[in-house]
Amino acid sequence: MSKNIILDKTYDFAVEVVKLSQKLVSEKKEYVLSKQILRSGTSIGANTEEAIGGISKKDFIYKLSIAYKEARETKYWLRILKDTGYINQEEFKILFDKVEEILRILYKIINSSKNNI
Repeated sequence: MSKNIILDKTYDFAVEVVKLSQKLVSEKKEYVLSKQILRSGTSIGANTEEAIGGISKKDFIYKLSIAYKEARETKYWLRILKDTGYINQEEFKILFDKVEEILRILYKIINSSKNNI
C-alpha cells in the first residue's frame, strides 16, 4: 500500500479486473469482452501512475483525464457483461461501485488541479 489513495484504489481495481477477465475466459469462454474490460480496467491505474510521474501540471491533468475516460469506458463494459449474463448482479455491483468511487476521486483531483494552474 502506498500513501496515495487513488493509486491504491486503481491498483486494487485493476487486480479485480484481471481476476474477472481470467474468470470470463476460463469459465465462460468469453474472449472479446474480457479483453475489453481488461484493457480499460487496468488502464485506469496505469494512467494514474503515469500522471503522478508527470513532467508538468498539464501533463498530470492530461493523464488523469485519460484515466477518467478509461474508467467511464469500464463502466460501459461492466454494464454489457451484466446485461448479457456474463456476470451476475452482485459481481456487477461490487465492481461498478468501485469504479464509480474512482471516477468521483479522479474528477475532484482533475478539477482542483485545473483550478490551481
